Amino acid sequence: MRNFMISFKRTIAVATTAGLFALVGVSGAQAAEPTTPVVKKVALTPEQKAAFHAARSAFKAAHEARHAAAAVAKPAIASARATFEAARAAATTPEAKKAAHDAFKAAVKTARAGMPAKPVKPVRP
Repeated sequence: MRNFMISFKRTIAVATTAGLFALVGVSGAQAAEPTTPVVKKVALTPEQKAAFHAARSAFKAAHEARHAAAAVAKPAIASARATFEAARAAATTPEAKKAAHDAFKAAVKTARAGMPAKPVKPVRP
């Protein structure tokens, strides 16, 4: 009975100590976290608003132009792929297969040459 009580007291002491360390660790971690600054939204001036709307309109126009160019290039790339697959199937030597692949890559590069770069989204001031 005596050994049981001693081990019981030790178990309670260890559990209490672990609980205290856990509490201190949690509160210490919370104290170490920096507070995030609160950013207040400020109304834009008419000039800023006009500039932002102009940038957004330019972005939308560039975006539409890119999509239109991709739509134009899509059938050309599909045609080049069909030609490549037919040439690869008909090829008997590795050199002929490589030549068909190189021709396909050149056709895709030519079709994509007319596509404009991806436009950058405007950032609200």
